Amino acid sequence: MAAKTPLVAFLIGMTSFLFVVAGQISPLPSGGQLPGDLFALNIASKIRTDRNATTMASSDFGRIMEAAPEAVLHPATPADIAALIRFSTSSPAPFPVAPRGQGHSARGQSLAPGGVVVDMRALGHGHRRINVSVGAGYVDAGGEQLWIDILHATLQHGLAPRAWTDYLRLTVGGTLSNAGIGGQAFRHGPQITNVQELDVVTGTGQLVTCSRDKSPDLFFAVLGGLGQFGVITRARIVLEPAAKRARWVRLAYTDVTTFTRDQELLISKKASEAGFDYVEGQVQLNRTLLEGPESTPFFSSADISRLAGLVSRSGSGAIYFIEAAMYYDEATTSVDKKLEAVLEQLSFMPGFVFMKDVTYVQFLDRVRMEEEVLQSVGVWDVPHPWLNLFVPRSRIIDFDTGVLKGILGGTNPVGVILMYPMNTNKWDGRMTAVVPQTDEEVFYTVGLLRSAVAVGDVERLERENEAVLAFCTKEAIQCKQYLPHYTKQDGWRRHFGAKWDRTVELKAKYDPHKIMAPGQTIFRSPTMSAAQ
Repeated sequence: MAAKTPLVAFLIGMTSFLFVVAGQISPLPSGGQLPGDLFALNIASKIRTDRNATTMASSDFGRIMEAAPEAVLHPATPADIAALIRFSTSSPAPFPVAPRGQGHSARGQSLAPGGVVVDMRALGHGHRRINVSVGAGYVDAGGEQLWIDILHATLQHGLAPRAWTDYLRLTVGGTLSNAGIGGQAFRHGPQITNVQELDVVTGTGQLVTCSRDKSPDLFFAVLGGLGQFGVITRARIVLEPAAKRARWVRLAYTDVTTFTRDQELLISKKASEAGFDYVEGQVQLNRTLLEGPESTPFFSSADISRLAGLVSRSGSGAIYFIEAAMYYDEATTSVDKKLEAVLEQLSFMPGFVFMKDVTYVQFLDRVRMEEEVLQSVGVWDVPHPWLNLFVPRSRIIDFDTGVLKGILGGTNPVGVILMYPMNTNKWDGRMTAVVPQTDEEVFYTVGLLRSAVAVGDVERLERENEAVLAFCTKEAIQCKQYLPHYTKQDGWRRHFGAKWDRTVELKAKYDPHKIMAPGQTIFRSPTMSAAQ
């Protein structure tokens, strides 16, 4: 019979103990491995080991990686998470722990093979952990809270966060552990730069409140830290007065140089100048998006026909869109004039400007509409071998030529290809998140957000992703992965670059047993290495 790991023995012991005591929690006899405060917190009743629970926590949105945990914790409070982590670190062979919100990672980053997955959504059961401080201009939100729920809660007070991801059915802790980027980042920075304070359960099981002034090393480590230093259980997020409506615009281009020049002009404008509040860009190859269900919420049938003709005339099989929005309240005349003034400065294809007027919520939650369409045709819950890159401004044309018109030229991908610039000075270099290590004021995010809908698609798309990375290496394009995935530590060393030594130092301080977020594969504990 195989020897029981400390985790398995722990789970079996708790199950037996609770059965015998019939729900009355009291300390184990001397010699037991569980800390006494574990039972005082009644954590045993919140752990599930049944197949239904572990199967749900064995995969993620990417549908590429699978790894089963031994158990799933459904915490009622952050103290429950702390108790679990302390038990792990006190065990002879500490087991891995991974927080999971919506499981929207693409490469198994939220999995905990052989360990415990913490179902963060349980923290919000029975009460909504969202508290708006109107006078102070911030909202305190639990790490498990969805951004869409924060939007609705803050709008009741005429306020809203400044920075958003494109998809709002994501948790606060999840996006802040990466960076949280979207079309407002050019002006307000990513979501991590719009946080004033955090509550974190560290990898040693300590509950710490941190900010730029209080435990700043933990604060900056956790923001963009890929879950390596602890679990975010609360974030204090900056708010601004909310608009009521949005003028949503798409502008078509056939020339990448003109497209990027106009994008960079738009993100150079200050908040006090006439300009857009949101700026992103898309690349469409071979009419893919024009024919797909993603297009239905915005373009009419007549629009699609005109755009298809534009693709044919472009010669390269690609067209580009600036997607932008102006927020406003009720005075449509003023937004009309403001928009006209901005459009006069741009060089999009004449006659190829498309507009929609929607509510502020409809615009921010626009991907939800696309999700519903994709679900209806069965192409949402499919593998997503996504690749997201930050590309230096000076090399974006080379990237377009070699990747979009080269490696991907002639392909007919199902999904979205994003390409838009951000201002480097809106990122705080003290945070763990990394951007291209250049002196350039602008870099681009490129998202190859493609879906595998047919047999063999995963393997083909993975090969193309590898070819893209190989091209960047060969051509010395100093790109950085966003939502990164590396299988070897050498890859992570290159990824963090000048921040690597500091990352190792902070890991040793806040997660010395290397148990946190093992799915990232940045650090491997002795226990994990021995099990492989």
